[in-house]
Amino acid sequence: MHDCLVPRSHYPALADFAYLNQASLGMMGQPAVTAFRSFVEDVGRHGNLYMSDVDEVSYFELLRQQAASILGTTERQIAILGSASELLGQLPYLVPVAADQSVVLLASDFPAVTRPWLRLEQQRGCRLRFIEDDPQIDLTEALCAAIDSRTAVVAVSYVQYATGRKVDPGRLRDACTEVGARLILDVTQAAGAIPIDADGWQADVVVTSGYKWLGGHGGVALATVAGDLVGAVPALPGWMGASDPFDFDATRLDLAPDARRYTQSTMSYASMAALTVSIQQLLGIGIDGIADHARALSVQLVEGLAGTGWEPYLPVGDSAASGHIVSLAASARDAPMAVRHLRDEGIVCGMRGGRIRISLAPYNDGSDVERLTRALAAV
Repeated sequence: MHDCLVPRSHYPALADFAYLNQASLGMMGQPAVTAFRSFVEDVGRHGNLYMSDVDEVSYFELLRQQAASILGTTERQIAILGSASELLGQLPYLVPVAADQSVVLLASDFPAVTRPWLRLEQQRGCRLRFIEDDPQIDLTEALCAAIDSRTAVVAVSYVQYATGRKVDPGRLRDACTEVGARLILDVTQAAGAIPIDADGWQADVVVTSGYKWLGGHGGVALATVAGDLVGAVPALPGWMGASDPFDFDATRLDLAPDARRYTQSTMSYASMAALTVSIQQLLGIGIDGIADHARALSVQLVEGLAGTGWEPYLPVGDSAASGHIVSLAASARDAPMAVRHLRDEGIVCGMRGGRIRISLAPYNDGSDVERLTRALAAV
C-alpha cells in the first residue's frame, strides 16, 4: 500500500471522498489555508495598519524566491502575475511574428495557450500550424517536424491537460534554435507535480497558474522570462511593474530592470500568502519524490484495471506519460456515465476530451486508487 506524502487531515474532504481531481480545481492544504486566512485577518481587516507601502512591495520577494526554486531559474527572471493568461495574452505583441511567418501549436492544447495566437492571426494574417495529438505518434517529433525556416514561435503546454502527455522541452528547444524561433511553455499541469527546469530548457517564457498542482488559490500565477524579453516593454504595463511602484509619476514609463516589470497591479495577496506556504511545503517534500509517488500510484491504478477494458492514453512506462495525470477510456464503456457513477460512490475525478481524467496528488494514497479501481470495474 502506497502511503500519502502529506497528512490527509490537512484536506477535510478526504474524510468522505477520494479526491482525484487536482488537475481541475485543486484542493488547498491546511498550511496554505491558514496562511490565506491569516493574511485576511491581519491585513485584509486592518489595511495599512499592518502593511505599509514598503511592506507591500517587499511582500512579493519571498514568493519570488520560492518560485525561482520550483521553476528552476533565478529571481531576476520571475514575474508574479494575477493569472497565467495575463502574460500569455500579451505574448503575441511582445514577440515579433511577420505575416509570412508561422506559429506552431497543439490542436488539443488548453485554449489559454492558443487563443492569443488565433487573435494575432486575425489581426496580422500570420499562419498557425496546429498539430494533432495521437497516442500512436511521438508528439514532440511531430511538433519538431512542423518547425521550419518560417516558424517564429512554438507555444505548447509541457503536460497536456486532457491526457497527461508530456512534450520534450529539450528537443523542442533544439529545433527552435535551428531556425531562431521562440519557445513558450505553459507548465500549469506540471509545476509542483514534476520537476521544472526553465533555465535548462532555455525557454523564452515558462508560465504557470498558482493553483492546481502548486496548491494555491486563484488570483496569482508565476512566470519565468528569459533573454531579451526580460528587458522588453510589456504590451500591457501596469503600475506595479515600475522600479519603484509607489513613485507615482504618471508622465513616464518607468519599468523594473528585471521580470518584475510584468507584474501589473495589486492582486490577491491572500493567495500569494497561501501559494508561498504551499510551495515551501512542496520543496520540503521534494519534487522528485512527489513525481515518484504519483508514478507508483499510476502503476497501481493501471494494474488494478487490467482486464476491465479501461486503458490509459499512454502506457505508464512510456517516457511521455506523466504519472500524475492518467487519462482513461474503454471502447465499450460510457465515460460520462462512469464519472457520474464514481461521484455517487464518493470518488471525484475529471472528464476531459471524452475520457476520464485521474489526478494523483501527494495527499492521495493506495486506498484511493483501490477505491477507484473497484468502482470502475463495477461500471
